[in-house]
Amino acid sequence: MIQGKKKFLTFSYDDGVTQDKRLVKIFNRYGLKATFNINSELLGTPGYLRRENMWIGHNKIEPEEVAGLYKNHEVAVHTLTHPHLPELSDEEVVRQVEEDRKRLEGLTGQSVAGMAYPGGGLTHDDRVVDLIRTRTKIQYCRTTKSSYGFDVQDDLLQFKPTVYHLEFDKMMELGEAFLSLETDILQIYYIWGHSYEFDYYDTWDRFEKFCKMMSGRDDIFYGTNREILL
Repeated sequence: MIQGKKKFLTFSYDDGVTQDKRLVKIFNRYGLKATFNINSELLGTPGYLRRENMWIGHNKIEPEEVAGLYKNHEVAVHTLTHPHLPELSDEEVVRQVEEDRKRLEGLTGQSVAGMAYPGGGLTHDDRVVDLIRTRTKIQYCRTTKSSYGFDVQDDLLQFKPTVYHLEFDKMMELGEAFLSLETDILQIYYIWGHSYEFDYYDTWDRFEKFCKMMSGRDDIFYGTNREILL
């Protein structure tokens, strides 16, 4: 329970791209909190991603922008260079995670305790999880597999988000259910995605309406991943 509340809402966004600037403004407008998972070695790198028949800007924010842009939110690990962790040696897994954590702490002046696994599909395996648990200072890791539920989870190093924001109809359905939920136990609504996806699908306005719908509720605690999970 936080501030006497048992319903928690949090967001998680990956890659540290320039579209985060617009997203942060939306979150700040409605008093929402998010965690932004960043590849510190790729900061300042320009680029594009190909989605179906369209190129999308995938430009990373500059290192000197990190502290100011995310000051009301949380910065977390996404590894140095976004590799497929199960393919790496033990030492490289640890380096990718711990060096990213240290660099982000240097940029923000804040301790970093969280992480989102990079990539889709099989983002991690038992070996990777064990390395993170025993050889890094990371305390929670978000996966990309949706739970479609609100229950508190025991394994914070393989935490399943509630829903991916591209599943917009499902996100809305779950949002309405969460708003009407009356509960005596802790419940977490956890949404994740990439801010550049709003450009591709032209869903900025739809997402802002969702944020407005979810905001300003006296029975919901709006927090970062760290505030809620730890």
